[in-house]
Amino acid sequence: MDLEKIRGAAERVARSEGLEIVDVEWKVGKQRFLRVYIDKVPGGREAANIPKPAAVISDAVGQILRQDSGQVGAAEVANDPYPKISHADCERVSQQLSVILDVEDLIPGPAGYTLEVSSPGMDRALKKAADFERFKGRMAKISTSEPVGEAKFFEGRLAGFADGKVRMELKGKEARTVEVPLEAIRKANLVVEF
Repeated sequence: MDLEKIRGAAERVARSEGLEIVDVEWKVGKQRFLRVYIDKVPGGREAANIPKPAAVISDAVGQILRQDSGQVGAAEVANDPYPKISHADCERVSQQLSVILDVEDLIPGPAGYTLEVSSPGMDRALKKAADFERFKGRMAKISTSEPVGEAKFFEGRLAGFADGKVRMELKGKEARTVEVPLEAIRKANLVVEF
C-alpha cells in the first residue's frame, strides 16, 4: 500500500474543491478503513485559485436568481479565520476520491474497504509548518520524541513558526516562550477552548 500515492490523489481532489488534506490514515482491523481528513484552505477558493461556480438561489417570491457564489456568504467565510467543513464538502471529496482510488487501483488486496472523509475536528492535528503559523494565537498541545530542554510535553498558545521551530507561549509559575524543532514533534493538536 502506497499511502503517499493515496495522499497525492486525495490532494488533487481536495485542491480542485478549494480544500486541503490534513491527514490520511489507513487502519486494518476487522475491516479496512481509509480515513481522509479535509479542511478549508485559509482564504477559501480564491486562495486555492479555484474558479467560483454559479449558485442558484431562490428569492422570497420563488424566482430563481443566478449569482456568483463568491458573493453568497463570501464575507462570512472570508471573515472566519477557521471556516468549517460541511457535509457537502466531505461528500464531494468522498465521491471523487472513491472513483480515483478504484480507477488507479490504489487500494490493493481483497475487495472492500471503507472510505471515510471528515473534518479534522476541533482538536485538529497540526502536521505542517504552515499549520503552526495558520493557527497562531490558538492553544495547542505538543509532545516530542526527545526532550526539548527538560520536557517532552508542552501546552500553550502558538506564537508562530520560524527557522524550522514552532514557537509556543507557555503559562505557569513563570510564563515563557519555547521553540520546539518541527522534526522533534511526535504529535501536535489544537486544544478546544470554550
